[in-house]
Amino acid sequence: MSTRALLLIDVQRSFEQRPYWTARDLAPFQRAVTELIEGFRSRGWPIVRVLHVEPEGAFALESGLVAPMLWMPDAHDVVFHKRVHNAFTDTDLDGWLRARSISRIAISGIRTEQCCETTARVASDLGYVVDFVTEATLTFPMQHPLSGKRYSVEELKERTELVLADRFARIRTVSDCLDVG
Repeated sequence: MSTRALLLIDVQRSFEQRPYWTARDLAPFQRAVTELIEGFRSRGWPIVRVLHVEPEGAFALESGLVAPMLWMPDAHDVVFHKRVHNAFTDTDLDGWLRARSISRIAISGIRTEQCCETTARVASDLGYVVDFVTEATLTFPMQHPLSGKRYSVEELKERTELVLADRFARIRTVSDCLDVG
């Protein structure tokens, strides 16, 4: 039995309906996520799919878009639906992981600085060893509401790594994450 699992957070079709959606960084994200999935699957390590749900719109279950992006390999052990920013608070993810003696998780998914980062922080607080695989996360430029400054994808990812590193998570590449050592 493995003591590690992969969390695929919000890699769902709903995002393709958001006004900020862009496929600019999709190809490298897609390659990284696919490599993680294939690596975890080949090692027999569990894969957890987490999908975000909202009461209406593209994230509502009734929309039919709360489903993995069409390119995603159909490889997972369990699916959880969350209604908050992290994958733990309103799901039984913690119970599922602990029932399998999983103590180390790799985090990947969509919005690096939101649901992925928030999940990493909560997981760390719950006692998990967290591998944050930034290259297997996707986000979009943002504008500060007061100053108007626009933050690039690269700046958002760098900031996320800065605040997580050695406090809440270990920043890892896909190959680091798949190293069995």
